[in-house]
Amino acid sequence: QVQVVESGGGLVQAGGSLRLSCAASGSISSINVMAWYRQAPGKQRAFVAGITSGGNTNYADSVQGRFTISRDNAKNMGHLQMNSLKPEDTAVYYCQVNIPYTYWGQGTQVTVST
Repeated sequence: QVQVVESGGGLVQAGGSLRLSCAASGSISSINVMAWYRQAPGKQRAFVAGITSGGNTNYADSVQGRFTISRDNAKNMGHLQMNSLKPEDTAVYYCQVNIPYTYWGQGTQVTVST
């Protein structure tokens, strides 16, 4: 039984910043990959960023240089720092936890206004 909960979403103006958090709890020995996905209105869920247990990161081209993914292995927690936000970043953001079984959070809404 693993639970994943995102937080930190909200409404911001273009150019602003948000910090999303992902908290995993339950029967967890260690998390392999933690990742963030997003789903914009009318579109399919898309990869945003991922981080391995060793700290290796990967980003979608659309967020490279603006977003930073991090994790705290001891707390089973991850974060996504989002800077220079654009209206195109508007979406529901989901945390994916791989143990390597996959678990998803419920999502947190990020809305970027012009």
